[in-house]
Amino acid sequence: MGVGSEKTSTTKVSIRHGVYKEETDVALKSPINVDAMLSKKVGHATSERATWGRRLEFVLASVGYAVGLGNVWRFPYLCYRSGGGAFLIPYFLMLFLCGIPLLFMEFAIGQYTRLGPVHALAKICPLFKGVGIATVVISFVLCTYYNVLLSWALYYFFNSFRANLPWQSCNNTWNAVGNCSSGFPGNATHLQSASQQYFDHRLLEITNGIEDAGGLRWELFGILILAWVIVYLCIFKGVKSTGKVVYFTATFPYFILFALLINNVQLPGAKNGMLYFLKPKWSKLLEVQVWVNAAAQVFNSIGIGFGSMISMASYNKFNNNILRDTLIVSLANSATSILAGFVIFSAIGYMAHIHNLPVDNIATDGPGLVFVVYPEVFSTMPLPQLWAPLFFFMLLCLGLDSQFAMVEVAVTSIIDGFGPKVPRVLKRQEVIVLAVCVMGFLLGIPHITKGGIYVFQLMDHYTAVVSLMFLSFFEVIAVCWVFGLRRMTIMIKRMLGKAPNIYFRSCWMVFSPVLVLCILISSIIQYTPARYGKSYTYPVWAEVVGWGISLVSIVWIPLGALQEICRNKGSVLQRIKTAVTPTIELDPVNHLPEEQSEDTPESVSLFIVTPL
Repeated sequence: MGVGSEKTSTTKVSIRHGVYKEETDVALKSPINVDAMLSKKVGHATSERATWGRRLEFVLASVGYAVGLGNVWRFPYLCYRSGGGAFLIPYFLMLFLCGIPLLFMEFAIGQYTRLGPVHALAKICPLFKGVGIATVVISFVLCTYYNVLLSWALYYFFNSFRANLPWQSCNNTWNAVGNCSSGFPGNATHLQSASQQYFDHRLLEITNGIEDAGGLRWELFGILILAWVIVYLCIFKGVKSTGKVVYFTATFPYFILFALLINNVQLPGAKNGMLYFLKPKWSKLLEVQVWVNAAAQVFNSIGIGFGSMISMASYNKFNNNILRDTLIVSLANSATSILAGFVIFSAIGYMAHIHNLPVDNIATDGPGLVFVVYPEVFSTMPLPQLWAPLFFFMLLCLGLDSQFAMVEVAVTSIIDGFGPKVPRVLKRQEVIVLAVCVMGFLLGIPHITKGGIYVFQLMDHYTAVVSLMFLSFFEVIAVCWVFGLRRMTIMIKRMLGKAPNIYFRSCWMVFSPVLVLCILISSIIQYTPARYGKSYTYPVWAEVVGWGISLVSIVWIPLGALQEICRNKGSVLQRIKTAVTPTIELDPVNHLPEEQSEDTPESVSLFIVTPL
């Protein structure tokens, strides 16, 4: 508050429905820092928490996190397999019923509480505080092996500057004699393409199964260190450094995607590939799984349930227009997915034309698309030494943005929870980030053994598929139904000056929770054990380890609920009632007049609600 400000205040105390209310109206006659005052009332001193230098930095960081490798290697294939252009109907329907409302919800939670997911969700609904811990655990587990993908991208990037691309021919020491094909083998199942053998026998030096670790791949060990050093140098100053880096990492991939598209559409067969991608198969709309796939893709692509969006929004100014940012991030993510689809399938159409094969024989998803199929494409394109390094550098940028956000979740939660308790030397942001990066590197080492790809696939299946659906369901239930629509409305009106419209209220109350429940049920019904490739099945002990990995995050939800109920007093019913009562401070709905400036309001009305 500015020195010399004149003020008057009145206090009213009332008891209604067993709740004590103290309401204070403060009229201020000089400008103040409303962000500092409101944030302090919520429970944080703004001086202790950094904020994004500009709103654009937050938007770019959020777009960079949402737009990741999945936009390039999953969406195009999913769209092609799920009805082509017809798939866009359920996709955009799920985007507007589930993706946009839940992203707005997470932005609102982070910006209002100015806390990471652990403490923010503990204030929103103490009974489900374990959900916040689970989001941090799952994000940290993901970042330990997600950086392995960046190591692979760096490996291909460094090897793209040779006169002849190393995956271009079968005349190398790593090629198996007698079963190597310089192009895609088509129906000759006994043959492997040169690019597949480069990935398997040069990059990975793959063993026969997870039970055969085979020792470290020392080249990848060194590159994994480099990948973590890059991550550290980009985020060691928190949002101050991340906000500057994302100007490049979030925008550069678009230049490469457009350049690749312009180049690809001029190649023979590209048009047929793009038609395969978008040609509608209307009968697919009658399959329930197509609708579930659309919802799951929207959910996973935007990043709901990982805690990253809550964490990044917690560094916003209190009155930042998160509704506008939600629309920008959601629509940019979807537009990028469609753009990537044209880029990928124009190249696949070209390869199908060159080798006289159907698109089905070439189209795939996952790492096989960007580390096997696309390198093979570059082998036959003009100027491969130009396009190959640009493509893999683009993959690096796409992955870095997502990695920044996942590491930031852990860092933010540590600072929020243990900042005042740790020794002075560990309070520095740089030291905490270093500790998280070192731990992430150490846990990533099993993935860079010669049998590491099997560990990678096992972790990805049981973390990104199984665990995420459970914790996302409980997060939506905790916020939408337990915390409730009325409180969400008050929060948003306090920040934006107006209540969310009926579209958001309907989605939060009905559509979003129901859709998330459908995804969860479908995931359980259609559960299949993890596999690698078309033939390798994991031994029983590995499946047990996989479920253990899932439980590492999920177990915090019941443990948190049990601990909260036990620490409360009274009967079981009273304990539960206390556990579902939010501890966050809320504001009356008439917070800011619409005609008043968001940055310097003349009056602010606050009240504290606490149970007797």
